[in-house]
Amino acid sequence: MKIGDIEIKGHVVLGPMAGVTTLAYREFMKGFGVGLSYSEMISDCGLFYGNKKTLDYAATSTIDRPVGLQLFGFDANNSVKAVKILEENADYDILDLNFGCPVTKVVKTGAGSAWMKRPLEMEEYTKAVVQASSKPVTAKIRLGWDEDSINVFEVAKRLERAGVAALTVHCRTRAQGYSGTARYEAIAGLKETLSIPLIVSGDIYTPLDAKKAVDITKADAVMVARGGVGHPYLVTQINEYLDNGVLLDNPSLKTQIGYALDFANRLIAYKGEYIAVNELRGLIPHFLSGFKGYKAIRNNIAMHVKTKEDLFAILNGLLLRTGNED
Repeated sequence: MKIGDIEIKGHVVLGPMAGVTTLAYREFMKGFGVGLSYSEMISDCGLFYGNKKTLDYAATSTIDRPVGLQLFGFDANNSVKAVKILEENADYDILDLNFGCPVTKVVKTGAGSAWMKRPLEMEEYTKAVVQASSKPVTAKIRLGWDEDSINVFEVAKRLERAGVAALTVHCRTRAQGYSGTARYEAIAGLKETLSIPLIVSGDIYTPLDAKKAVDITKADAVMVARGGVGHPYLVTQINEYLDNGVLLDNPSLKTQIGYALDFANRLIAYKGEYIAVNELRGLIPHFLSGFKGYKAIRNNIAMHVKTKEDLFAILNGLLLRTGNED
């Protein structure tokens, strides 16, 4: 798959997730075969009002390539200014426009998936951003606002006409949020109408999910988001299954704890102990889900972890209990 002149290797795009897809997380996931990563959402207003934390979201590294920065906004003038700021202060390969976020505080401003209600304005907005950007511009959308206004085919063509270099479709409506199931069938035939790459998103939790999504939609890649949190090896499994038809075994508990320790160290080094540990209390349990005693471990982390030593004591204690497990 090529986005503009950027070659994307592998079948998996790492989806943007607020509070998750930090630089530390993207670097950690890269080693498992991610072809393209997207940052957390970056507010255009936050950028041109000079909010330092907003610009921190745009941090990248040589490991984290190719990488896209995901911008959200509700006004072309604001977003064009934000693009200029990003181009002067960040090192990245692709600019992504968020037309899919269903969160109320984003939607009520007219940003995120609220754009799905204004396809003509969305096209004009996108055209302005594409013209302002020296990087290829991609976009992420949903099926529509709700069941009565599914307009993904119309929106896709408008965005292609506006100049986007690739399109991601999360196969739910805004009204669904993250509930129910992703409906890949709703975009069957869309790929054949486009001359740009199509990435399919929603409910990619196993290699079989990825194969089903690609078979139905003919998409060029799958986007892994929530399904990969705590399960980084899923990316490797998907690539192997789509390339060779081989279903790799799930990692052992011992291996998962090793992944958790690696990620924890990276996040602590990146954000500092206090902030990182607060975030890790919610993230680390995902690495242990599906194993015996998961609920007790999750509760133990939530209630007793205040420092990195607390966290590592729990994880290293679990390692000792696994013994010589492969």
